[in-house]
Amino acid sequence: MLKRVLFLSAVAALAMGAQAKVKLPNVVGDNMVLQQNTDARLWGWAAPGKKVKVTTSWSKDKYTAEAGKDGKWLVSVKTPKASYDPLSITFDDGDKVTINNVLSGEVWVCAGQSNMEMPVKGFNNCPVQGYNDEVINASDYKGIHYVKIPSVMSMKPLEDANCHWDEINPSTVGECSATGYFFAQAVNKALNIPVGLILANKGGSRVESWLDEDNLKKYTNEPTDTAGIVKQFATDYQRTLVWGNGTFHPILNYSIKGIIFYQGCSNVGDPAGQYTSRLKLLVEQWRRDFKCGEVPFYFVQIAPYINGDPKGDWAPRLREQQFNASKVIPNSGIVCTDDLVYPYEIDQIHPTQKKPVGRRLAYLALNEQYGMKNLMCYSPEYKSMKIVGDTCYIRLANTYEGINRFGDIQGFEVAGADKVFHKANAVHFWKPEGSDLNETIAVSCPEVKNPVAVRYSFHNFDFGNLGNQANLPLFPFRTDNW
Repeated sequence: MLKRVLFLSAVAALAMGAQAKVKLPNVVGDNMVLQQNTDARLWGWAAPGKKVKVTTSWSKDKYTAEAGKDGKWLVSVKTPKASYDPLSITFDDGDKVTINNVLSGEVWVCAGQSNMEMPVKGFNNCPVQGYNDEVINASDYKGIHYVKIPSVMSMKPLEDANCHWDEINPSTVGECSATGYFFAQAVNKALNIPVGLILANKGGSRVESWLDEDNLKKYTNEPTDTAGIVKQFATDYQRTLVWGNGTFHPILNYSIKGIIFYQGCSNVGDPAGQYTSRLKLLVEQWRRDFKCGEVPFYFVQIAPYINGDPKGDWAPRLREQQFNASKVIPNSGIVCTDDLVYPYEIDQIHPTQKKPVGRRLAYLALNEQYGMKNLMCYSPEYKSMKIVGDTCYIRLANTYEGINRFGDIQGFEVAGADKVFHKANAVHFWKPEGSDLNETIAVSCPEVKNPVAVRYSFHNFDFGNLGNQANLPLFPFRTDNW
């Protein structure tokens, strides 16, 4: 009997000791990238009331946090400037835990649905263009690390995720988000500093999938209870609340530079203005929760896709809402992908050309956040229209004083008062000396003698071909509100 008591006491002591040892979330571990030159948050769990001492290899500073009644602790440490020098961090509550091969650099979150989730190796029957070359060249990009947060549903916000950081190399590059990796490539090469990617996304998710319970209740009529969610959404990937709780909440303590976002396909058909306001709400929520200030938010306009009818206009109406969101979300930017789908990809929701998508996001970040103002990062967009006789003169913004073609301009349509659109002829309108008509396209159609409205590439699956001096594509637009 005494032996049994002693044995049980020993087991209890071991269990208490195991509970007392400091525990880190999986996102804080070997190979992680810290946001440079900031007060980066580190956190974890220990026995309630236990003091946790944190020391770093790059500084003599010592930091101390005390675990609360729930065992949680959090501390902020000053991080050094970006470098490829491997760093270490030690956490000590009486039993030391050290993480190694930590780098200081730029940390970006890659959020959204499947076109952000899509790895460099592609999905089944959905290849990413250039995969083999990326495997061969992966060793050229030192200091790009990524962590994939598993896509997990939860009715309550989760504190941890089953994940780990990987260094990019020929063996690991295939699993990284393609859009995220190509973004990181450009930033890494341009600035010659490490880049950390946190991949937190879910294929098929709606913008509402990432809103928290308070925002859903206050600003939407979406269900927030288990029965209501399951009843309304038979397919789990479209469900509200649960993906934000399970897949995004575990990273909110992490100190970041910014967010890149590719999402919207599952919101096609939303009422006018709804997606715009809800995306703005989501960005406000994430900025609040990350506590890193008004972090930059760069996102992707959804690409052409059949959406049931190639000539329908419900997808471009969602693209319009995305474009409008870029105008009302501070410190944000949007990239156009209207030219990044091949004709044979009419029913391919995951287009193969992901490198240009990541690069265009990087152009925005490099220009606006890192001072590379010589980069032409903006797509041209509609500015104004003047109708003279049977011709509509469309003025564009962000042309960088040039367009990519003077003839065979495709994608324009024009309508009269009957609201019936016809394919239109479009030519660059040369600027007379001293005139204000630069950056202007003249649009006309023999069948429409008295035009009132113009549309450009305003179908589910359509191809315009007009771009600016940087060959960035013109955003789809319409001048009507029909």
